[in-house]
Amino acid sequence: MTTRSRLPRGLKFNEDGLIPAIIQDHRDDAVLMMAYMNRDALEKTIRTGRAHFWSRSRKTLWPKGATSGNYLNVKEVRLDCDGDTLLVRVEPEGPACHTGQASCFFRTVKNGAVRRFKPSPSKALILDRIYDVILDRKRSPKADSYVSLLLKSGRDTILKKIGEESGELIIGSKNNRASDIIWEVADLWFHTLVLMGHHTIAPSDIYQELQKRFGKMSKTVRRRRS
Repeated sequence: MTTRSRLPRGLKFNEDGLIPAIIQDHRDDAVLMMAYMNRDALEKTIRTGRAHFWSRSRKTLWPKGATSGNYLNVKEVRLDCDGDTLLVRVEPEGPACHTGQASCFFRTVKNGAVRRFKPSPSKALILDRIYDVILDRKRSPKADSYVSLLLKSGRDTILKKIGEESGELIIGSKNNRASDIIWEVADLWFHTLVLMGHHTIAPSDIYQELQKRFGKMSKTVRRRRS
């Protein structure tokens, strides 16, 4: 009895039976790497939820992370308009590049020379990382953890801290001191993330709400310009 293929119609593999796959971090849209998949690799990727590739140099199936432990957990597989390229959105466990870099694209071409650069961390991803720690403290409280103490104290204590930080932010703004404003905004965001953890509301839920509002703002701006 043969297993029915999970592959969608419209895929275009090249003459070697391969299709390029661009790997992207689903959390911040950073491009991590590019590799090739054959039918078997793509089927295993879809079936297992972890990225598998075809190694052209070794002529063998390559489960990403099998040796290094740096797995790519697949969140979504997209197909381009021509059906000849895949976009695989993942949540990486460790660096995607064999050099130890988070992304394989850590070099830039400038004035005819190739130079190495350090990619800027995602401005939003730090919120997700802090939130993940908050959830971990919620699941497994630690005696010396401020977050664990806040969560154990309950919602009213967290709300009180948010009120205090809001007041301090107002004072910082009134004093017109940028360093104080930055510090207090960070405090306010942090305690807001703790409150979100209390309610199990993820940063992605807030991103989606802001995206809806941005869409409405963009439509308003276009109407005014026209």
